[in-house]
Amino acid sequence: MNNEELCPCSSGKTFGECCGPILSGARKAETASQLMRARYSAYAVCDTDFLYKSSGEEVRKEFDAEASKKWSEQAEWNGMEILREEKGGKDDDEGIVEFVARYKAGNRDCEHHERSVFRRVDGEWRFIDGVIRGTDTYRRESPKIGRNDPCPCGSGKKYKKCCGRSAE
Repeated sequence: MNNEELCPCSSGKTFGECCGPILSGARKAETASQLMRARYSAYAVCDTDFLYKSSGEEVRKEFDAEASKKWSEQAEWNGMEILREEKGGKDDDEGIVEFVARYKAGNRDCEHHERSVFRRVDGEWRFIDGVIRGTDTYRRESPKIGRNDPCPCGSGKKYKKCCGRSAE
């Protein structure tokens, strides 16, 4: 992405003055919301290395670079909106950022609404966990398949590495 283009994170700044320096490592995110914006921009420019590096240890253990890259490349990223922040400032060690990311998958407009938890690790903000926000609670009739259970399709793979991947 050209540093003179508007940043994908919808800040209104150019990529070069907003998320570009954070993705390149020239500057660290000073707040949790800056890291959230940079992570959104990383999806928009297919920078899966940054997504991995900006994650906490537990997220890194389950990070699927190939699936993240595929999703990143196949989507058309249309901006994000930060809805709410709890702490996550320059002097905090933890913070929560609730946001909506907008993208187009195929011919369908999509929104990803999440409440993300960030924490400073060794002086740098890291993405620790996120809870996807939905509209209505879905009540399951059948037993839930665990992420590490064998996939019900019969592939022999774990659910999270097979059919569960498309559900994430």
